[in-house]
Amino acid sequence: MRLKIKRRKENLLFLKIQHLTFGLLMGLFCYAQQLPQNITINVENTRFVAFAKSIEGSTSVKFYYNPVELDSFFVTIAAQQQPLNTVLEKVFANTEFRFSIDQLNRVFITKKIAIQTALPEYITRREKITDTKINNTELSSLLEKSNDNLQQNTIITFGRAGKSGTAVLSGFVKNKLNAEPIEGATVTLGNKTVSTNAVGFYRIPIPTGKYTLEITSIGLTDFVRDIQLYTNGELNVELEDRVVILKTITIESSRRANVVKNLEMGVEKLNIKTIKQMPVVFGQADVIRAVMALPGVTSVGEASTGFNVRGGASDQNLILMNDATIYNPAHFFGFFSAFNPEIVRGIELYKSSIPEKYGGRLSSVLEVQLKEGNKKKFSGAGGISPVTSHLMAEIPIKKEKSSLLAAVRSTYSDWLLNVIPNKEFRGSKAGFYDVSLHYSNQLNKKDFINVTGYISNDKFRLGYDTTYKYGNRNVNFKWKRNLDNNLLGVFTAGYDGYTYNIDSDRNPVNAYKLKFNIHQFFGRADFTKTYGSIHKLSYGANVVNYNLQPGSFEPNNEQSLVVKNTVQNENALETALYIGDEWKITDRLSVSGGLRYSLFLAMGPKTVMKYAPGMPLETYNIVDSVKYRNMQVEKPYHGPEFRFSARYILGQSLSLKVGYNSLRQYIHMLSNTTAISPTDIWKLSDTHIKPQIGQQVSLGLYKIFTDSEVEISLEGYYKTIKNYLDYKSGATLVMNKNIETDVVKSFGEAYGVEFLLKRNKGRLNGWVSYTYSKTMLKTDDPLAAQPVNQGKYYPANIDKPHAVNLISNFRFTHRFSTSINGVYSTGRPITVPIAVFTTGGAERVLYSERNQYRVPDVFRLDFSMNIEGNHKIKKLAHSSWTIGVYNITGRKNPYSVFFKTENGAIKGYRLSIFGSQIPFVTYNFKF
Repeated sequence: MRLKIKRRKENLLFLKIQHLTFGLLMGLFCYAQQLPQNITINVENTRFVAFAKSIEGSTSVKFYYNPVELDSFFVTIAAQQQPLNTVLEKVFANTEFRFSIDQLNRVFITKKIAIQTALPEYITRREKITDTKINNTELSSLLEKSNDNLQQNTIITFGRAGKSGTAVLSGFVKNKLNAEPIEGATVTLGNKTVSTNAVGFYRIPIPTGKYTLEITSIGLTDFVRDIQLYTNGELNVELEDRVVILKTITIESSRRANVVKNLEMGVEKLNIKTIKQMPVVFGQADVIRAVMALPGVTSVGEASTGFNVRGGASDQNLILMNDATIYNPAHFFGFFSAFNPEIVRGIELYKSSIPEKYGGRLSSVLEVQLKEGNKKKFSGAGGISPVTSHLMAEIPIKKEKSSLLAAVRSTYSDWLLNVIPNKEFRGSKAGFYDVSLHYSNQLNKKDFINVTGYISNDKFRLGYDTTYKYGNRNVNFKWKRNLDNNLLGVFTAGYDGYTYNIDSDRNPVNAYKLKFNIHQFFGRADFTKTYGSIHKLSYGANVVNYNLQPGSFEPNNEQSLVVKNTVQNENALETALYIGDEWKITDRLSVSGGLRYSLFLAMGPKTVMKYAPGMPLETYNIVDSVKYRNMQVEKPYHGPEFRFSARYILGQSLSLKVGYNSLRQYIHMLSNTTAISPTDIWKLSDTHIKPQIGQQVSLGLYKIFTDSEVEISLEGYYKTIKNYLDYKSGATLVMNKNIETDVVKSFGEAYGVEFLLKRNKGRLNGWVSYTYSKTMLKTDDPLAAQPVNQGKYYPANIDKPHAVNLISNFRFTHRFSTSINGVYSTGRPITVPIAVFTTGGAERVLYSERNQYRVPDVFRLDFSMNIEGNHKIKKLAHSSWTIGVYNITGRKNPYSVFFKTENGAIKGYRLSIFGSQIPFVTYNFKF
């Protein structure tokens, strides 16, 4: 027995030694397999499959990947005896691809999330956060210490297990780079989905339990976490910019993430990245030029910043910059828009489905959204071109709480006018500047304040005679407050002003000054309340107090014989109440309905002329006048405005939408030019000038191809306009004390179809649009002595039936891309002289019917190259160059056509603003 026991002990010892030896050998084998593989390789613009085969042929490494995902992935790298993981880190830097290497030197390549080749720590230990209110800094610190897999599998627990019931998860979603709130981010918890409001706040009531929280926003990384909710909890989240591989570069589209599912129609959205890709004259990004490239938007000429939407006049567009009304969005003869691109975050253009809170214009609302300012660190940007320069700084005042954004832009363009060979332009000067300030402060978790100020000034003189000056003045204060139960209140008050002055002093005897001013004070209160993902209720009120000084004409010096003349001031009060609701009836059907009721009071002090009953409004028919005291109501106008839209999803990627809008406009622009000019006059509705009333019905079909990120939309519309103002032949608009005698009340109708094909993803992205539209007018005044075109329909000045826009961007590398902008449109209508005749011993000109002819069609092609510096993170400043050619074909597109009588014959001439190629170069930097 002892011998057997001894032998058993010897056998056990032998087995232990054997197992230990085997374990050591296997360990050495595995260690040998894990030794870094030193790679020597030199490839340039080589497909990944060839790169992988090259490494596999010279080492024991084996690659495993999806060939479809890496089909268009090209590799450029030079490595001399470097470890495999170092080489792969360089190959996949700044991409969505991840790689993992196991003990057998197998390389697994995946997208976004790396494969864990060993048992991760969270299998045996899961991090739990049990505080009911999560400190975002602590949470970020915890997640940054963990790897990606641990982040995704971290369970965030609120409270302790207890009674079941309903809990609320809430918090703010911000941009990690600058702490700006992210509006419209999609927050999904379990089966409930909400969107963040204007301050980035979300609130989701839900039964207690375990859920997956997902927060997404266009262009930013997704946030996905497991949530264990026992009690109410607060979770603030910061999203990072998404860094993607070259093949899947995504531009922020002019729509939200899915144009099919959105209830909105006739809404276009662009972010500043997309705007900066478009080539424009003089090389500086331009908000208004970007708007003109959208379907349904046209302009009367190349050098005009006035734009026309779906057949509407330029004054029928409400242009807002952080709720400030911009009356003249043009700089430098219309070559530049009034918005400094460095402070713009994005734009939204409403052509249909205009929100109930907006009113006062018939055609569209253009909302220019400014940046909040970097609340984390000091940063800035600037640019220099041969004509302009600009500088912007973002200054944190209290980290992650408050900041100041300041920007200035100016021009030094006199040299450009001095090189014009025409002697008449000698002594000409032109320049502008604008200054923007924006202060934002998060006082606490409920209160946010913003103060925005804007000043612009333009001054130009052609030759040595007349000097033109005009500018905008805007300031407003905004208070946003998160009220209880998903209710956000936004309270805004401010001042908007516009003025122009014309001075002439070349001849002291008739030297004069001509002035015009608009002053308006406004206040508004807007409330938004959400009921989960079913209802979104909006309601509020606003008021605008107008004070217009239509014109003063006075001598410019003591020697001048000019007689002082002043047109009486105009005053009015416009108020409105509104309510609207978005209702998700089913997963397929959603509707939106709203009512806005506006009241307009034209007030004194004012003297109003009375005309003979039943007679045309002519000065010789004035029979009396009525005087109104200060604040006395001269004429009230009021009425309802309706909003309705519906969306029905026909399939996963196809939807049908319908919409209806009715609007009222109480202020009108009187202009003797088709394009916006500094001498335009604004006129309030009164006893004789009625408000314009518009109605629009629209129908749209929307399709998206998910794999290729291609969107297709087809929208049709029909709209009518009552009380549209047109002018009598030979009308006088400046310093006219009885302007009603030179305008004609007209009825207008516009209809059209808009087609859009857009690709948001890939090296090649952009859009192409085609618009067919017609805008017709006819005199709608039974008392008109001379109806235009004998009372028959005629094309409006802005009628351009066919318009095609092409925006194409191709990115060769992360640092080099090219852009092409193509434009074609039908020429606008004009009235031409057709004969000269003599009567009463004097020559007279016979004109055609109103707008019977057209100027030649417009075609232009622009090209630009965008060259960025290296993308090193630790760098004092990042720079880029924009080089290109505007009007690359040198086509002489007509801006206007005019006629002269020469030797008894009428000769026509075409004026082209850009009659040749215009090269441009701009240097931009940011820090």
